[in-house]
Amino acid sequence: MRRHHGLEEGQWDTETSLPRHWERFAVVDVRQSPMHQVLEPQEATRRHYGLVRRAVAWGWPEARVLVIDDDLGRSGTSAEGRQGFQRLVADVGLDPVGLILGVVMSRLARSSKDWHQRLEICALCGTLMADLDGSYDPSQDNDRLL
Repeated sequence: MRRHHGLEEGQWDTETSLPRHWERFAVVDVRQSPMHQVLEPQEATRRHYGLVRRAVAWGWPEARVLVIDDDLGRSGTSAEGRQGFQRLVADVGLDPVGLILGVVMSRLARSSKDWHQRLEICALCGTLMADLDGSYDPSQDNDRLL
């Protein structure tokens, strides 16, 4: 997975994205656990939802930026019972997703099985991933995140 470090809001590595990515949806995956992180402090929650602005700045029309926040307050230790995680994997597999954004990509699934399922489906479907540290192309296997 190729990683592009230090992308500021409003910047996007044009090597990573192609017109086919912009034709599909950008999905902001909002997940925090436990519930007290959702309620206090709310700055972290605002940062998650603020990723919508980042997707728009990177070229996705706001109408094509979806927010999946079904898993707020749920642990990432397993995909079981996490409707948001399951919805995201299904959407990527059906091919309408060009980009997944999260605050920290590696924390969206705590189980290795779930994390690798997400990476594999993104690689197979050509879905990019991005977080506050940079952008990732899971189809490229030379990244330390793997």
